This record gives sequence, C-alpha cells and structure tokens, in this order.
Amino acid sequence: MAEANEMAVQVITPDGIAYDHRGTYVSVRTVYGDLGVLPNMISTIARLAVDEVKVRRRGDKNNHVDYVAVNGGIIEVNNNIVTIIADSAERDRNIDVSRAERAKIIAEREIQEAEEKHQVDAHRRAEVALRRAINRLNVSKHI
Repeated sequence: MAEANEMAVQVITPDGIAYDHRGTYVSVRTVYGDLGVLPNMISTIARLAVDEVKVRRRGDKNNHVDYVAVNGGIIEVNNNIVTIIADSAERDRNIDVSRAERAKIIAEREIQEAEEKHQVDAHRRAEVALRRAINRLNVSKHI
C-alpha cells in the first residue's frame, strides 16, 4: 500500500500493465472535465475522455511528470491507489510518432470521404480515430 503522502498509480489495458509507479499528483480529463487527484482523496470513480494522464512522480526533486496517452476508460481512486483501466494506453516515450502521424492523415481522409458520402457512422468512427491520433501526437511531445 502507498504511504499517506503518495499514491500507487497503475494504468491497465487488456494487454497488461502500461504504467505502474508511485506519484504525488495525478491529473486526468474525464468526460465531465479535468480531475486532479492528491493523496488521501475521497474514493472516486469517473469515465475518462481520450486525453493524457499526468503523474507527478514521488520524491523527484525535479518534479518529473510522466505522461500516458489513454483512449478513454475509467479511473478509480480508493485508499491512495489510483487505477486507470483503458482500452489502450501508451507512455510518451513509447509512442511511434510516424505511425501516429499516418493514423491522423488516414482519419482526416476518412472524415472527408464520409462527409462527401453523408455516412454518419463512418464519420463518427473517423472522428474518434482522429482524436486518438492527435492525443498520441500531443503526448509524444512531452519527451
């Protein structure tokens, strides 16, 4: 269990644990807005938006912050344990920038095609793909 002035932070995907460290502050974007998590916070559960997770690492004099791109999911805070469950997640240092740029270009093209053909479902899927690609690119810039 984490000490009273820190939290255990895990990001879990179907492929396994994407992130596992101790932190003194966690920041996420929920579907209702931003949420900052500090040690000893009351129990909370919320649905996450496609965005970055920021974790200020424990005991780091340089205030090092880790960034993780998550594609939605949920966050649970309970007894200084922060658990994020996401369909996919990537640390900033693990993001393949060229792949994310290609995904962005493809999604933009698919949005254009869906608009021309008036395909609402295809347009929505492409918008989600575009948000995910942009999120990965934004998180990769923190390296």
